Amino acid sequence: MEYQNLTRAVKDGVLWITINRPNKLNALSVATVRELDAALLEAENDDEVRGVAVTGAGQKAFVAGADISELAALNPGEAKEYALHGQLVLARIERMAKPVVAAVNGFALGGGCELAMACHLRVASANAIFGQPEVKLGLIPGFAGTQRLPRLVGRGRALELLLSGRNVSAEEAERIGLVNRVVDQVELTQVVEDLLKSIFNNGPLAVAHCIEAVNHGSDMAFDDGCLLEATLFGLCAASDQMKEGTTAFLEKRPAKFVAAREES
Repeated sequence: MEYQNLTRAVKDGVLWITINRPNKLNALSVATVRELDAALLEAENDDEVRGVAVTGAGQKAFVAGADISELAALNPGEAKEYALHGQLVLARIERMAKPVVAAVNGFALGGGCELAMACHLRVASANAIFGQPEVKLGLIPGFAGTQRLPRLVGRGRALELLLSGRNVSAEEAERIGLVNRVVDQVELTQVVEDLLKSIFNNGPLAVAHCIEAVNHGSDMAFDDGCLLEATLFGLCAASDQMKEGTTAFLEKRPAKFVAAREES
């Protein structure tokens, strides 16, 4: 696919997806969401890609929200379809077996905050600003913001942010659990790459099953989540990656894992 609104670059197993509409503060137009979906699908099927970093072009914005000029023209049916499509695309991120990290380098508002929340991990520059200001437009979040935000920061804090529409600094976002880490702007790219590379040192199948256990288990009763964990633990124990990991530990050497699809 030819991309007009984002760029893709692979470096040492990390696919950098950069939303590239700086003149619109990287707002998520319909076309941009469609391109993001295509880029994610390519990442899922590309053995060279071991993890994904999502960011925005420039230093002002990660993604400043939806394209308001497009939103204003939607009728109720079109608005629902727009929301459903966006939810499907962000769910692809959340369910991806490869780790996905948001490198938040400025405003992450509305759909931008929702995009960041769909990623498995979030690293923010010190100048990052987060918020769900949709109520100020007479709207609510449409890309599952009302569902992911409470799961990350708790129901009370989520309702405060959703109902007031106020923005939070990177420092507050870290304090309430919305982001994992805050770093200087100049360090953001390197920190994200180092974080992903530290994950790459581990068994790919185990990483994928951790993501699956957390994603699916969080929506289950505790006992059902434990059963899912035990099942995935058993699948790991049947893999060559588990044999390599335990053997390497006993032999006091670094493990040399191969991708799950390369297993014999």
